[in-house]
Amino acid sequence: MFKNVFGSGFLVRTAHVILTWVITLILFLHDTELRKQEETGQLVQPVLFVLLVLVSVLLYFAVSLMDPGFILSDDSDLQFSLGVTEEQQDMIPQTSKSLRQRRCGHCLLQQPMRSKHCQTCRHCVRRYDHHCPWIENCVGERNHRWFVLYLVVQLIVLLWGLHIALTGFSYGPTWELWLRSNGMLLLVAVLVAVLSLIVLLLVGSHLYLVSLNTTTWEFMSRHRISYLKHCGADENPFDRGAFLNLWGFFCVWTTVVWEQVYFREGSDQV
Repeated sequence: MFKNVFGSGFLVRTAHVILTWVITLILFLHDTELRKQEETGQLVQPVLFVLLVLVSVLLYFAVSLMDPGFILSDDSDLQFSLGVTEEQQDMIPQTSKSLRQRRCGHCLLQQPMRSKHCQTCRHCVRRYDHHCPWIENCVGERNHRWFVLYLVVQLIVLLWGLHIALTGFSYGPTWELWLRSNGMLLLVAVLVAVLSLIVLLLVGSHLYLVSLNTTTWEFMSRHRISYLKHCGADENPFDRGAFLNLWGFFCVWTTVVWEQVYFREGSDQV
């Protein structure tokens, strides 16, 4: 389920963890409301903040090390791997959206629908979304919901950290003295603000795509994807409505055979 923690992304993960705890330490060392509450014995918010940072780090490692849905071998069960039986394939109307059996040209394994080969991970990934250099792992069928959850928690931590940083600036009679006393905190505030904006955009974009039941790869490259390039601009064979899409993404943990969903959609339109 999890990859080796000392794999190719070791430096990225180490840098992320160090940066996270260094920023947290700076927020405690400067005269912020977090430090003031700690000094006066009001420990509820400081403890909650540290716990939330810890949860974000644990989620980061979970998403980073989790198997995103690698396809490691051909399935002997044709109905599971292709999603439809041979009889059903014969029944599929010969339209522009008819299904085709695909075999990856890199790992030579059969690709279920919505999967894609990742050049970085060197594996095909089920319901491939994208390869994220931040976590040094693919985002796919098995870890996508955890990735979104991690982004939400990380956004809360960053916004809370930005608020804390803004409470720690002290007065200086001149710009030079002000920068001397607040330079490090200013650097942290700017960095956290930039990261907050990035994560906010990521959360919004992923929730939007999830509500449409589409992936980043499908959204960006639908004109090159065999099962989507013949669909209309507003047509998505996997869309079941925003509520059902969100429910299926966050609450349904079973493996979805997307060929069956596509097959039913194709049959409904004929």
